[in-house]
Amino acid sequence: MALKCGIVGLPNVGKSTLFNCLSNAKAQSANFPFCTIEPNVGVITVPDDRLNKLVEMCNPKSVVPATVEIVDIAGLVKGASKGEGLGNKFLANIRETDAILHVLRCFDDDNITHVDGSIDPVRDKEIIDYELQLKDLETVEARIAKTQKAAQTGGDKTAKLQYEVLKQYKEALDEGRPARSVKFETIDEQRYARELFLLTNKPVLYVCNVDEASAATGNAYVEAVRKAIADEDASLLVVAAQTESEIAELDTYEERREFLAAAGLEESGVARLIRAAYALLDLQTYFTAGPDEVRAWTFMRGSKAPQCAGIIHTDFEKGFIRAEVIKYDDYVTLGGENAVKEAGRMGVEGKEYIVQDGDIMHFRFNV
Repeated sequence: MALKCGIVGLPNVGKSTLFNCLSNAKAQSANFPFCTIEPNVGVITVPDDRLNKLVEMCNPKSVVPATVEIVDIAGLVKGASKGEGLGNKFLANIRETDAILHVLRCFDDDNITHVDGSIDPVRDKEIIDYELQLKDLETVEARIAKTQKAAQTGGDKTAKLQYEVLKQYKEALDEGRPARSVKFETIDEQRYARELFLLTNKPVLYVCNVDEASAATGNAYVEAVRKAIADEDASLLVVAAQTESEIAELDTYEERREFLAAAGLEESGVARLIRAAYALLDLQTYFTAGPDEVRAWTFMRGSKAPQCAGIIHTDFEKGFIRAEVIKYDDYVTLGGENAVKEAGRMGVEGKEYIVQDGDIMHFRFNV
């Protein structure tokens, strides 16, 4: 499932440092704007203790974890919506992603210049928000110009629906609110809203990049951001990118664990960020487990059994008969598939079954 998150932010806020921690694909990282000119893409493994436990129990020949694609996008500056800096390229790259990881600089360091000369993450956030909103407003107004006449003078129901959606978006954007703040009730409205591919309609995780001393507790900059996004449909995560970079260079798990403990952290910010990105895309995981392979399969929350079967192979969905389902906790507690069957704990589900995060699945099909 090729869904991806784009890392965005002003120049020199720590995007590429963070990306380097996330991926083996090393983005150039230097102290000047537009160091990262082409998007850098990394396929990131999603940390999951459940997968590790299944591997321990099954001792399989191969292991395939869940992944999410991360794209490091060149820094944006004021005027991007009008083509300033790398504006048009930046905006086009964002449009191709499914969710946004918006990195904000929440640390002081005289050795790292800021494109605007001072540290103010709320201002930085608003710069990017403004540029994205301007671009969305341009899109919405162009669509309104095309649909308004048909919506107001004719009997075209589709045009009327589209016009009403566009009007609500225009009102929000004129007020400085993102498109994702507008909620639609009907399926047709929601479908058309998605088809617009508005930049500010993408789910957002604000990543506050702090110094090592603030990694566990945050700081005043973080609290300012938290207050600023209180009315947004968005999440916040605190990460010390430079500290994460140092952790990534340690050779052993034991060394990394000791480093984290010294910083007052239970796990790395990178692990938390990857899981947050996965959740941001509304993704969940089901498993297949056996002696040949233990594999984590990514699916959209709310998917039914046939759709999840189709992720493995389209024939599984076309010829779906039933799904044999074992709950992860039962699998671990009882000691494997055979023990679950003997205890009568394996479920047999049909086409309407909504797959749950952590389900261990076996699909029966006939083509």
